[in-house]
Amino acid sequence: MRRYLIFIIVPFVFFLDRWTKIIILEKIPYLEEIKITSFFSVVHVKNYGGAFSLLSQHQMAKYVFTFFPLAISFALVYILIRYTLTLFKTISLLLILSGAIGNLYDRFSYGYVIDFLDFYYKNYHWPAFNIADISISIGAGLLLFGELKEQLTKKKTS
Repeated sequence: MRRYLIFIIVPFVFFLDRWTKIIILEKIPYLEEIKITSFFSVVHVKNYGGAFSLLSQHQMAKYVFTFFPLAISFALVYILIRYTLTLFKTISLLLILSGAIGNLYDRFSYGYVIDFLDFYYKNYHWPAFNIADISISIGAGLLLFGELKEQLTKKKTS
């Protein structure tokens, strides 16, 4: 069953990410903002950097933030194929892989990642992000949680 999850999770996250980004590209002009609530807007932003637009102005950002996620994606595929993982770890890694593939698609297609979810408080804005970023964050959080739980369980039994 675990081996088949790749054919469920990865396409689902990828197509949800693509669908939302296509809507942004077609309906919202670049840098336009649509206020939804007093703390959330939908914007159209081009992210040339890494997570949260990290190093977006750096000359090498395009190459670093294409190569690094690509290498991680290949490593994750290798781990998922080579090792027998718990269901929890498998889902965690598949969520990370799915998000990486979504953002890599943008980098190869446009040269940047399309971000559009903008949360803020007054004048403080959290950097805009997208569905792929959410998938990566949830996957990483679940992986961390699973590892911590596993370590605590090992400590209790020893």
